[in-house]
Amino acid sequence: MTAPFASSQEFRPWLAGLPGPDAAARTAAAARNGMLTKPPGALGRIEDLAIWLAGWQGTDRPRIDRPLIAVFAGNHGIAARGVSAFPAAVTAQMVANFAAGGAAINQLARAAGARLTVHPLSLDRPTADFTEHPAMTEPELMAALAAGFAAVTDCDLLVVGEMGIANTTAAAALACALMGGAPADWTGRGTGVDDAGLARKTDVVARGLARHGAALACPVQALRHLGGREIAAMTGAIAAARAARVPVILDGFIATAAAAVLERAAPGALDHCVAGHVGAEPGHRRLLAGLGMGPLLDLGLRLGEGSGAALAIPILRAAAACLSGMATFAEAGVATAP
Repeated sequence: MTAPFASSQEFRPWLAGLPGPDAAARTAAAARNGMLTKPPGALGRIEDLAIWLAGWQGTDRPRIDRPLIAVFAGNHGIAARGVSAFPAAVTAQMVANFAAGGAAINQLARAAGARLTVHPLSLDRPTADFTEHPAMTEPELMAALAAGFAAVTDCDLLVVGEMGIANTTAAAALACALMGGAPADWTGRGTGVDDAGLARKTDVVARGLARHGAALACPVQALRHLGGREIAAMTGAIAAARAARVPVILDGFIATAAAAVLERAAPGALDHCVAGHVGAEPGHRRLLAGLGMGPLLDLGLRLGEGSGAALAIPILRAAAACLSGMATFAEAGVATAP
């Protein structure tokens, strides 16, 4: 898809006009669900997920045939401040690993029957150190949002993932700007930093928030000042999916922070999203609670890459299969409860 806006000032009004689910399809799906060969509500949340899918796909018999996992990679200027257990060079090295099929997300995409695409974003040009300058210029932000839009092709379910050394620090700063609270509430150990590393991260988050002040009141400007190219690209991809009525499974803390920009900019903008999992990063659980989202899985993951959301793809497939493939009581000749 091509981004239908030319500036960040146009982005927020565009979000307010995004389409919602097909109400008639939701109603028909709920009616069909009530006639299937099972006690009412016996499949629990699977039934709710199936009806949610039906609304976004516009049919009472949803299917997931073309899931897409789009992974975005970017480098961060704040990496030089010692906020990660790994050097910034690892970002490009992991992109090469994705291309060679050697990463966890490659295996999880294959297991889920999903197409995987990888999008490195100017890895030779890290974002600016947000303790001193806005992380991105306006043109850089727009280019990253547009890259996210362009990545959403030929899919009926979307997962977005990321790779970027120091991006849990950027996500913590962004989440704090969007949701409030103290920097320590949102800052975790990321790749496994020690106590001194955690203290550095928290200080970097606090300094970034103080540096940009009033500019952070606008969610899109918070993304520009504190985020990264891969974070902005995920924001763009999630928005593009909404425009195309493609359901989205959110991944971990960084992907959810990217999504939160949309919800803060236009309440309801994440109605096409479910939380695939809750990760080990402490800010993730807090962020999901702030967005009113309950995760499908809780496996203690802290990898990123889209890994937790990829693991949730079979749950969505199962929900669609049950609603679309089960027989009704009448079709199966099974007696209903008196």
